[in-house]
Amino acid sequence: MSIEIIIIGFIVGGLVGLTGVGGASLLTPFLIFLGINPTIAIGTDFAYNTITKMFAAFQHVKQKTVDLKLVKYLAFGSLPAAVIANLIFYFFLSDYYSEKLIVLFLGIVLIVVSLTALVQLVFFREINSPWRLKPIREKRNITIIAGMVIGAVVGITSVGAGSLFALFILFFYNRKSSEVVGTDIVHAFFLVLVTGLLMAGYGHINYVLTGNLLIGSIPGTIIASKLTKKIPSSIIRVLIVIIILFSGIKLIMNG
Repeated sequence: MSIEIIIIGFIVGGLVGLTGVGGASLLTPFLIFLGINPTIAIGTDFAYNTITKMFAAFQHVKQKTVDLKLVKYLAFGSLPAAVIANLIFYFFLSDYYSEKLIVLFLGIVLIVVSLTALVQLVFFREINSPWRLKPIREKRNITIIAGMVIGAVVGITSVGAGSLFALFILFFYNRKSSEVVGTDIVHAFFLVLVTGLLMAGYGHINYVLTGNLLIGSIPGTIIASKLTKKIPSSIIRVLIVIIILFSGIKLIMNG
């Protein structure tokens, strides 16, 4: 048992429970930095995130901070796209594409989008775009398409299940911060679950490492999930974007 790994699990789990993001974006680069093979790091991340997000999702459903219809539309696109992308990559393209290059590209995307979101949240908080004010039924198609695109990225890298979907919800839906976090976490749970099962089948999971991480993350994510209804909305929104920005920087540094 590693105390350092347990502490890391608690911190990352707390970030997931509080903001819905920061799990894979922070943990995967950390595991790679420790010298773990990128493929094993990604697989272990899926296993860790599946169980961590399960506890966080249960808490958010219990406190009614989940938009289940939005979860459904996102899942329509993301689940099949993630599975197909994962199968294609690991069976046909893994010898030709660098995982580090993919992570580096995602890091750049996270930085650009998070900086844009941060500017919007800090300087244009009172402005609602037409997209955010439209009812969910009018955004069904774009939500499913976004799910497909982001789901494919997650299926290959394990990164973005929380970060990219949280940004999408922030930009396109007018929801309370606690609902953004809860909806993001519940959807991400299903996404990392199906992809994590594939990774387990490939033998790409370090179960001992996963267990140490979970010892810290489970209490961390439950405690933090309860705080989403008590912390001011504006603080959580800015925190989400800052964590995504930091995640992008970490990905580039370790890419």
